[in-house]
Amino acid sequence: MFLQGRVATNDGTPLPNDAVVERVCNNNVRQQVYASSHGDFSMQLGSRTGSLVDASGDPASPSGVASKDSLMGIPRRDLTNCELRASAAGFRSTAISLVELDTFGSSIDVGAIVMQRTAKMEGMTLSAAPYKAPRDASKVYEKGLEAERNGKHANARKYFERAVQIYPGYAIAWFQLGAVLQKEDQNDAARAAYIQATTIDAKFLPPYLSLAFIAYGAKNWAEVLKLTGHIMELDPLNQAAGTGYILDLDPLNYTEAYFYNAVANYKLNKIEDAQKSALKAEHLDLRTRFPQVHLLLAEIFARKNNYAGAILEMQTYLELAPYARNADQVREQLTKWERLNGSASAAEKPDKK
Repeated sequence: MFLQGRVATNDGTPLPNDAVVERVCNNNVRQQVYASSHGDFSMQLGSRTGSLVDASGDPASPSGVASKDSLMGIPRRDLTNCELRASAAGFRSTAISLVELDTFGSSIDVGAIVMQRTAKMEGMTLSAAPYKAPRDASKVYEKGLEAERNGKHANARKYFERAVQIYPGYAIAWFQLGAVLQKEDQNDAARAAYIQATTIDAKFLPPYLSLAFIAYGAKNWAEVLKLTGHIMELDPLNQAAGTGYILDLDPLNYTEAYFYNAVANYKLNKIEDAQKSALKAEHLDLRTRFPQVHLLLAEIFARKNNYAGAILEMQTYLELAPYARNADQVREQLTKWERLNGSASAAEKPDKK
């Protein structure tokens, strides 16, 4: 079953290339898909067969037909607080309520989600550079995006190179050029492109995250701390909570930044800072994209002789990644910590004599 629609701007200007359509339920993002360069999107939502549930929560009949009180495998009561909205740097959008959809066809047209450019936030930037680019640079840039979506990285690289040649201040084009170069395993050239983007706009955060990833791979922990520290300083979850503004990184990206920061601090023996960042990453990782953060927290807790906490984190990791390559090694370590925790607990029991 598919929801289809389009995303458009209220003033008719081109759609930002990073527009993402989100299904949000009870203020939590449940699903994301990227809109095309023309604004079209399609989102799969449930299935006619398998794991359908009706309004009572019971499994559907073997025929696999959803009940009248459910929409495509999701109980209608669960759609009461669900909506579709779009997210992109520097924009906020209208929302489409899902509970109002009452058709059971294989494809539902939800209409248009309209995005409106937001005001610039005090002390932050939404990176206006992409919207100041000359028309000829923008056209070449759009061709680069299309080539990249089609997997034609060499062509995309040429278009992005042409875009920054026409308009050297095109920060997002430098970023996209770096991303393509990185996919081609040209890390030195990619790093140079990312740095150029940060030089143009120090508050445009995506290239900082990409640079942190490169530094993480090179085990340059001091560089990782510097780059992720810059991102964390501009984290809207810390500095602009409740404003309703959409910045240029989503919570998943901030999760990645905090995770890299935690590992770097741990490697540099800054245990308290490592724990603080790891806990923040764990809190943000709603879709468990970084199960290894639980391993890191386990190591931190064990180092502080908090074996109970370490065991819980290790168990969580194994629940999330039961077939990981290091699963057997993790289970062995877990057994050792369970013994140590048992010994510590026995030692703390008062003498009954």
